[in-house]
Amino acid sequence: MGAVAQALLPWFEKNRRLLPFRQEPSAYHIWVSEIMLQQTRVAAALPYYERFVAELPDPAALAACPPDRLRKLWQGLGYYSRAANMQKAARIVCEQYGGVLPASWEALRALPGIGDYTAGAIASIAFGIPAPAVDGNVLRVFARLFDDDADITRPAVRRLFTRRVMEQMPPDAPGPYNEALMELGALVCLPAAPRCDACPLAALCRGRASGRAAALPCKPPKKEKTRLPVTVALVESPAGLLLQRRPAGGLLANLWQPPAFEGRTLTRDQLDGELARLGIRVRWEAALPAARHVFTHRIWELGGWRGRTAAVAALPDGYAWARGEELAERYPVPSAFRAYLPQAGRRG
Repeated sequence: MGAVAQALLPWFEKNRRLLPFRQEPSAYHIWVSEIMLQQTRVAAALPYYERFVAELPDPAALAACPPDRLRKLWQGLGYYSRAANMQKAARIVCEQYGGVLPASWEALRALPGIGDYTAGAIASIAFGIPAPAVDGNVLRVFARLFDDDADITRPAVRRLFTRRVMEQMPPDAPGPYNEALMELGALVCLPAAPRCDACPLAALCRGRASGRAAALPCKPPKKEKTRLPVTVALVESPAGLLLQRRPAGGLLANLWQPPAFEGRTLTRDQLDGELARLGIRVRWEAALPAARHVFTHRIWELGGWRGRTAAVAALPDGYAWARGEELAERYPVPSAFRAYLPQAGRRG
């Protein structure tokens, strides 16, 4: 056992958080939790996780879930392609592995939406396979341990760090070792203000010794996000709120939203023309307040108009009238519209 594991594992036993997916660490539960936690803090993800596994307790249930219901369960977590890929993977697991996630890093890695990190987490924690699970937390820990200012976004650097992780891995406890590294990065070896005084690896940490720990790891500057105007039409009728389904590919695929025109700043007259194509005439009541929503690579700058229509037009495919209870329970609406729809992005 390497010096890192010798110091880290006793600390983990005393300080590990009692999380539901650790109480029953099945491969399926680890998979669901790791996918949810890719872009979401633990505290925020836990209610989603518990609701998700209660309704979809195994790969077979996930595979059979109606897509809109799956998106509703995921609503609020963002990055909805993760849920779609999980369902694709669950169907393969049911077709090829009898509904049980395979006990093989290579087979796990071949499933849609499962990368090196997630395959390593499932393989090591659920099956005891010595496999690395190197995420941002682990990269930060090892950059500081080795006082290494190489750019961690470069593939060659990530491979080097992965080799270092494996060199320290105890072959008889790969799961606890990987979890301990993740926990250390989440609780102690924090991005901006590392708690070196509470770190079990302080005596081994070259970054602490050099005084550079807080400056590591090194990454290139983030690119400036593209800003896009988005004009929203919030139209209510006796049948409910007008919704449109987003395209099947790309950002927020297949989710529902009020009619929204990306990259365009439209006047009320121009909105009238767009809605006339649906046979809808609107009495506009008020301008919507300006809002913004930040995605990974772009920023939506939202505005638009709120209005009513008395006549309930028959709508073409891809549009629907939704009452309040249907918005809450049936239609997954992205959190980008939360400024105008309190239900948007809330757990379904």
